[in-house]
Amino acid sequence: MSGNEPMAARPSAPTATRSPWWRMERRRLTRLMHDGRPRFVYHLATISRQVRLLQQQLGSVDRLFYSMKANPHTRILQVVAAHGLGVECVSLAEVRFARMVLGSRTPILFTPSFCAVEEYAEALQLGAEAVLDGPEPLEQAPQVFAGREVGLRIDLGRGAGHHAKVRTAGPASKFGHPIDDLEPLVAALEHAGARVVGLSAHAGSGILDAGLWAESCRDLATLRTRFETVRWLDLGGGLGVPERDGQQALDLGRMEHELSRVKERLGGMELRLEPGRFFVSEAGVLVAPVTQVRRKSGVGYVGVATGMNSLIRPALYGAWHRIHNLTRLDETPTGCWQIVGPICESGDVLGSDRPLPETRPGDLLVIENAGAYGAVLSSSYNLRSPAEEHVLDG
Repeated sequence: MSGNEPMAARPSAPTATRSPWWRMERRRLTRLMHDGRPRFVYHLATISRQVRLLQQQLGSVDRLFYSMKANPHTRILQVVAAHGLGVECVSLAEVRFARMVLGSRTPILFTPSFCAVEEYAEALQLGAEAVLDGPEPLEQAPQVFAGREVGLRIDLGRGAGHHAKVRTAGPASKFGHPIDDLEPLVAALEHAGARVVGLSAHAGSGILDAGLWAESCRDLATLRTRFETVRWLDLGGGLGVPERDGQQALDLGRMEHELSRVKERLGGMELRLEPGRFFVSEAGVLVAPVTQVRRKSGVGYVGVATGMNSLIRPALYGAWHRIHNLTRLDETPTGCWQIVGPICESGDVLGSDRPLPETRPGDLLVIENAGAYGAVLSSSYNLRSPAEEHVLDG
């Protein structure tokens, strides 16, 4: 939208004031933790709510894909597919798993980065749509793509997101082909005999700027004269969710307003989005029993039964997760604490300077926004098993 175009009236961005589901499920969560083992817990009704929210408010988006790398739990895949979503996969293993769980009718979008050409070949055989982000696969194995319809991931030159490690565009990013250097890609496409039917761009993760997707759409649309067979534009994912108290939620009303204005000029072009975290982050919590409470040189530490082996996001890119004492919920905080795990690393800190009530061993801490990039990034570092996963249906 240009600076001299007036914006239609719309509601202001909502703030994140809705009571989280885990408060209502406090008793069930407490009973679930009877054995003292840490758990990821997923609330399927919250996932359904998030899917319906986008379907209802983003009318300009013709097709939604769930980015399954955020959380590939079988029940979650089944829920999003039941709402009519496709699945976006970034590895052949994900494609195989999605086909096994969901069958052959669910649309799959295969968007890998620097994978072996053999992965493209099998993914295409499994009925996935393939998106290329450079000429190399076409040059290495033109026969794999001969006569095929493909999408192209374009680097529009700017990344976005809550941390440098989640920005997936720009000169320092490995993702996508630069928009200002298309000749090698065009030549490889022509040599292989592949036909471009889609253009894709993805800027990053945790984005709360509602205008970004319309901006990406406008930039991709400029390439339609170069690729005249294009039928769809994929604007990526990265839709942010509130993490800190008082943070505003993504303004979907403004996002739709700006997308609809761009789409009016696209002549029936299909628009796609591929969110992951937006659907599942708030639907998951990590519940961990407290093991020790101590002070060291004036600093208070609350140790819990799992750490960065279960939830690496704080250590990996400084992610913020709200942390509460579920056992003493709503009691007055008595001080600020470092929430740490049992892993032998200085980075094993799940939260710094967090206000908590008087906390004792055996209390349960609940860590919010753990439904995305939690269990899927977990490990058995120090030979400690990560938290297991549990699903709440209602």
